[in-house]
Amino acid sequence: MRPLRYSDNRKDICKYMDKAQIEKRIQILRDIVSYHSYRYYVLDDPDVEDYEYDKLYHELLDLEEANPEFITEDSPTRRVGNVIVNTFDSVEHTVQMGSLQDVFHVDEVRSFCQKILEKMPDAAFVVEPKIDGLSVSLEYRDGVFFRGSTRGDGFVGEDVTLNLRTIKTVPHELKVKTSYLEVRGEVYMSRESFEQVVKDQELAGETPFKNPRNAAAGSLRQKDPKKTLKRNLDICVFNIQQIEGKALASHKESLDFLGEAGFAVVPGVKLYTSPEDVIAEIERIGQSRDQYAFGIDGAVVKVNDFTQREELGSTSKNPRWAVAFKYPPEEKQTVLQRIEINVGRTGALTPVAIFNPITLGGTTVGRAVLHNEDFIAEKDIRIGDTIVVRKAGEIIPEVVASVAHQEGSEPYQMPGKCPSCGERASRMEGEAVTRCTNPECPATLLRNLIHFASKDAMDIEGLGPSIVEQLNSRGLVHSVADLYALSLEEIKSLKKSGERFAGNLKRSIEKSKEKDLSNVIFALGIRNIGKRASSILAAECGTMDEVMSADVERLTALPGFGKILAESVVEFFSHEGSRKLVEQLKETGVNMTSKAQPAGTGLMGLTFVLTGTLPTLKRGDAQKMIEAAGGKVSGSVSKKTSYVVAGEEAGSKLTKAQSLGVPVIGENEMIEMLKSGGLNNGN
Repeated sequence: MRPLRYSDNRKDICKYMDKAQIEKRIQILRDIVSYHSYRYYVLDDPDVEDYEYDKLYHELLDLEEANPEFITEDSPTRRVGNVIVNTFDSVEHTVQMGSLQDVFHVDEVRSFCQKILEKMPDAAFVVEPKIDGLSVSLEYRDGVFFRGSTRGDGFVGEDVTLNLRTIKTVPHELKVKTSYLEVRGEVYMSRESFEQVVKDQELAGETPFKNPRNAAAGSLRQKDPKKTLKRNLDICVFNIQQIEGKALASHKESLDFLGEAGFAVVPGVKLYTSPEDVIAEIERIGQSRDQYAFGIDGAVVKVNDFTQREELGSTSKNPRWAVAFKYPPEEKQTVLQRIEINVGRTGALTPVAIFNPITLGGTTVGRAVLHNEDFIAEKDIRIGDTIVVRKAGEIIPEVVASVAHQEGSEPYQMPGKCPSCGERASRMEGEAVTRCTNPECPATLLRNLIHFASKDAMDIEGLGPSIVEQLNSRGLVHSVADLYALSLEEIKSLKKSGERFAGNLKRSIEKSKEKDLSNVIFALGIRNIGKRASSILAAECGTMDEVMSADVERLTALPGFGKILAESVVEFFSHEGSRKLVEQLKETGVNMTSKAQPAGTGLMGLTFVLTGTLPTLKRGDAQKMIEAAGGKVSGSVSKKTSYVVAGEEAGSKLTKAQSLGVPVIGENEMIEMLKSGGLNNGN
């Protein structure tokens, strides 16, 4: 969804609309803001910059305040956060974890301070960087950490205690103890850690996190704390929610106490008594943002004295004693010198802009990803152009626009050959990506190795991205088949004390030879062929030879297969290099036969679709039971579907089954069919 653009003069927009237009605009904004809130808070995958979202939100807020008759309780302005992902146990916050009022101009900061000083001439302010992370609560009893939770909607969050314990800057026991203490902090991923995570994701062929905030949120919500530990998260504590056993009079005093107790807090916080000094500190923080370990998207201004805060009070959403100034994204113009092409694991050719270096957010940048041919064409980006560049999420540079063409420039064309191997590069119908068609392209080797060893493929424990990089850089492997020829001495050379490591990795490599054919097919990295499609191929064809010899017509007839998947398989095995690789793997002893042969034939010829939540069985278990009896499980309902097995909250699949007249059964009926060998198959 493309974000709407509008004037910064939000207070004046009502002058140009009648009531009907205002009501319609409010509804449109609610839908847009709710959509972006869901992507940001729930999916951790925003598709607009924070600054754009904030301005949309505040246009809606201003319209509602000027037209209270249109306010509804389901408006996103009535909520503090967003809906909670039901992944962890719920935690009810005794003290609401509210949000701050956002402002975008220094005049608004000046007005905020002046209003406070008119009521309280002796008021002082603190100014802190606004960390771009995930807000959490940490609770301590007698100085010992016992529970941690996310903010959630401000009233109820998620229990993430085990994951928070993996963060080295979360104290497990405090140096200064009180009977009870609840603090609020921001979990973040440092720039260095973020860059490493993104690098690992790209090497593994995964979609990288868009910014450190999403990386931190996704890492803290991992079911397995070991995965959170690997992400190297940090925390900065900035507020006391509740405390028993000690009296504190001000925010500055509370920060000093938190530091003494062992928490990481923002250093060097000072008191300011004039609006101009507050603004000067905001500008200083903005100019120094690259010096912080964490990303920041603004600065927070707070009244220091707790008694004065209590007197000022709060609205239903925000305290009246604090505001958050949001920095606009920094943009600069530069000249595009050339466009380089990177080749990914699946052969995707990704254009990268190389431009005259500029400084953004305190760091020097000279390159930015241009995504694909359509992105370049849409913005009409040409070599020699004057372009506008900004940093997305304060980390990743991006080209925003082309503002001027060089005289005589021509529209950019993607190359017809792979820059790495010289083989043909083409773009399939319906795709935005141009790809190299050579499966042996050296540029794809590193990523292919990482994918081959991954858990859903050959599951070679210990063969992570860093080890694969070493093997590749030392020239020890030239294809995935070479992994099986590695000697103990070669593996041992990768680590200083590598004897135990070498033994474990060698055993893991040997063990992977026993993997099912479906794992081998998935490990080959055939474009468009995921884990499920690999399982279908293995179960239906039985052997790798059958898979390689199948034509498009045969593959299209497989359950859950379509023309695109069929063509991808045939295209892959049409290359001599692909067939050669399979032969090499065979010679090393890798299994090339499916182990997923049905234990029975009672449901042979029947196709099932599972939908909704079954009473006792997980969908994966139900699928295995059906397939073990010779039946097929499809992901979509059609006239060829034999039965739809429906549980609670069954959705569109159930509706479609009813419209097509496909029989609908429950879990118990499915189990009876399995017991009776499929006698209830409609015959």
